[in-house]
Amino acid sequence: MAHSQFDQFLSEATCPNQESDSTLEGDSFYGLYTSWCCLSGEVPRSEQAFWTAMTQRITPGQCLKMKGPAAADYILYSYQAVV
Repeated sequence: MAHSQFDQFLSEATCPNQESDSTLEGDSFYGLYTSWCCLSGEVPRSEQAFWTAMTQRITPGQCLKMKGPAAADYILYSYQAVV
């Protein structure tokens, strides 16, 4: 079975956050996705398509955190003024 770009993103760039009640959301979540796309050579889908896909894949109350190269890329890009 072929996995969609969104399934690959969730698998490679996120994991369950069982240590906290906080989760990825808003600009951080979409920003992580665009970082993952850049590193993976994928063309990012629109923000609307992203959110539609996430509502189909993530259950309410599910907490996720960043992982992998996309997380490092997103953090460094987001806070480059500090570095």
